[in-house]
Amino acid sequence: MAKSGKPARTSREKSEFLWGWMFILPTVIGLIVLNIIPIFQTIYQSFFKTGDFGRGNIFVGVENYVKVFGDSEVWQSLINTFKYAIVEVPFSIAIALVLAVLLNRKMKGRSAYRTIIFLPMVAAPAAVAMVWRWLFNSDFGLLNNVFNLHVKWVSDPRIAVYSIAVIGVWSILGYNMVLFLSGLQEIPHDYYEAAQIDGATGVKSFFHITIPLLSPTIFFVLVTRVIGSLQVFDLMYMVMDKSNPALEKTQSLVYLFYKYAFINKNMGYGSAIVVLLLVITMIITVFQMIGQKKWVFYN
Repeated sequence: MAKSGKPARTSREKSEFLWGWMFILPTVIGLIVLNIIPIFQTIYQSFFKTGDFGRGNIFVGVENYVKVFGDSEVWQSLINTFKYAIVEVPFSIAIALVLAVLLNRKMKGRSAYRTIIFLPMVAAPAAVAMVWRWLFNSDFGLLNNVFNLHVKWVSDPRIAVYSIAVIGVWSILGYNMVLFLSGLQEIPHDYYEAAQIDGATGVKSFFHITIPLLSPTIFFVLVTRVIGSLQVFDLMYMVMDKSNPALEKTQSLVYLFYKYAFINKNMGYGSAIVVLLLVITMIITVFQMIGQKKWVFYN
């Protein structure tokens, strides 16, 4: 017996402990170097004004934050980000869930359908953006020509952000569907057989069996998609031109951060914008964690 009263570890336990840490060490180092350290560096940078030629930063305290809260462009970008998220998150989850349920049954060509839906996830973002820019083109785009429309999909300030959100929904469907498929594999088929014997229809089984038992997976997808949608940048950067009249009503907070930090070379103000987004994301995530207790059912 050890002095502390706890039994001494065996050589096997020590070996398992050592190997366990060796396996997770690369991930831990990656998280620290690529995530944790940059977060603190960004917070630190937000209290400075970038000096000339990127050197000699000047400490300005909370001046950047005062400017952020009084900047109408920042709040407009925040509204744009929320508009994107409100469309992308619920539609991508709902459509992916329905597709996962349909493709979870035995059917001919199921693997091919799954592959086709997942393909956008492995396609290069630049290629995806170029294809959708052609589809959305107001003069010779496929959508306007096929349906005989005259809509300026990405140059009309009223609808441009929603057009970008449609691309976001399309591109993330495959990822969400795969997660839902993995969750559906864990639901015993006996539940559905019992419900069918009791006379329950497929729709009732979906709402009373599938959704409750799949709620942990739905919650995980919801949290990750909210965080991902609030960080949207690549689609807007590649689809929207700098001369686009709808850019101001479409650009997200991350796009605004890119503009200030890497185009205007104002790292301090750009960092303050990112810290604002970080705080908003954390607040939303906390509310999600509190709310999940009422609708997520863990087995």
